[in-house]
Amino acid sequence: MEASISGYDDFIQEVETLVSTYPPPFIYIYDPTSPRTTSGVLTQTISGAGNADNNSAVEIYHVHLDAVTCFTSRLLFDTIINSLRGEEPENELPERWNDSWDSFLHGLRHIETRKRQESQKGVRFVISIEQAQRLKEKLPDSIVPLSRLNELSRIDITVILISQTQWQDIKPTLGASPEPYYIDVKPLSKADIITTLSSRFTSISTHAQTSSSKYSHCYDPSLAQLYTHYISMICEVCFPFIHDIDELAYIAAARWPGFVKPLISSDNTITAPNEDTRLRLIRAFTPSVTHALESLHPRLTNAVDWAAANEPDASLLSHVLSQASRLPQPPKQQDASSVTSLPRMSKFILVASYIASTNPAKTDLRMFGRGLDEKKRRRRNVRTRSKSKGPSKIPQHLLGPSPFPLDRLIAILGSLLEENDVDSRIPNPEYTIPGEYTDMEISRVGIYNAITELVSMHLLLRTSQTDRIDGPPMFKSAISGDTVAVLAKELDVPLNDLLWESM
Repeated sequence: MEASISGYDDFIQEVETLVSTYPPPFIYIYDPTSPRTTSGVLTQTISGAGNADNNSAVEIYHVHLDAVTCFTSRLLFDTIINSLRGEEPENELPERWNDSWDSFLHGLRHIETRKRQESQKGVRFVISIEQAQRLKEKLPDSIVPLSRLNELSRIDITVILISQTQWQDIKPTLGASPEPYYIDVKPLSKADIITTLSSRFTSISTHAQTSSSKYSHCYDPSLAQLYTHYISMICEVCFPFIHDIDELAYIAAARWPGFVKPLISSDNTITAPNEDTRLRLIRAFTPSVTHALESLHPRLTNAVDWAAANEPDASLLSHVLSQASRLPQPPKQQDASSVTSLPRMSKFILVASYIASTNPAKTDLRMFGRGLDEKKRRRRNVRTRSKSKGPSKIPQHLLGPSPFPLDRLIAILGSLLEENDVDSRIPNPEYTIPGEYTDMEISRVGIYNAITELVSMHLLLRTSQTDRIDGPPMFKSAISGDTVAVLAKELDVPLNDLLWESM
């Protein structure tokens, strides 16, 4: 267990306060995410409280056990008694203490008396049991005595159960057990996991340098900074599905040797990566993390076999090590002939996207907020002045497309359909209110499917992240002015009248 795990500060402080002062006789710790990590932190915290150099009048003796290994009463008794007894010679044992609960309680009292005589201080026993839900399966009759162990033994003893199952699901019926002191462990945040796993590199590197593993050179101390970025990549892919820090560390260990292979020469010399190489490494290996997650989390294979079977191939190595930057290039502009076969509604969407990317948002109302008899041109008149006090503004269509939200695209599309598509519609006498049919058309699911299809064809670019939930999706046009002119002519849309600044 590491010296510290980020995110457990409140838990450590609460446990230290309870154990070192007046602990409840029965504590139940609920952690549905990573109970094994919590058990390690609990053990380290109690050991630190017991070994602290203070003037406390109580000596703390801690026993930690796993309910999986204690599947019989004798195993449970022996594990607790032998851990508490310490160096006491076998020939001094007055009786067997693992035959029954009565003999077990006698053993606890005997050990407590011996410890108190040796230290001349008060004695406090703390027994923590990991995976306590297994007690209900294998030793259901032990839950009540354990929860009342302080009362039955009449000594200063605290029992702590750690489980990913709530107490209500394993507690005995008829109120036989007292209500415990509850501690709910909150899940670690992504930042806490990244900080903790990154801090482990030093100890892993030290251990690797002294071992004879074939992967020991992969943990060279010079790769510490790259390891932090690597852990961030692992968490970005896996955190939505896994919050257990040990599971994430397992996946990270499987992918790391292949991740750093492009930086290691045949004689195990490390090439320190620059910023460009680091970005290309992350970009090249991110898809393989998903494969590792799908194989290692359900334990379809183990980390060693997976790492050996997923060595990066030569083409990937040459891609990462090439001197030329592999930054993603913008999609090529589509020519007019490739979009004329699109459905009519998709063509209107492309025209609307070009207008939204070219016109400032503040001009939408002036361009489209017309009355029924007002069809005159609404574009901006660009006037030439002989004297200028500053540099002239470059038109937007020369600067390139600007992003726009989805709702603005839908609004412009509705205005285009209302002004330029009414005559081509099939008569619908049930729609009597002006604009009612258009409102129905732009709210169809097919409109959003068409937008998604245009994005996949690189005729429309999505600039916002797909997993982002705050704010509307953002897009920008990916067609040229010549292409939109052809589409506007085919749809009989007066494009120049709708552009705020003419092309």
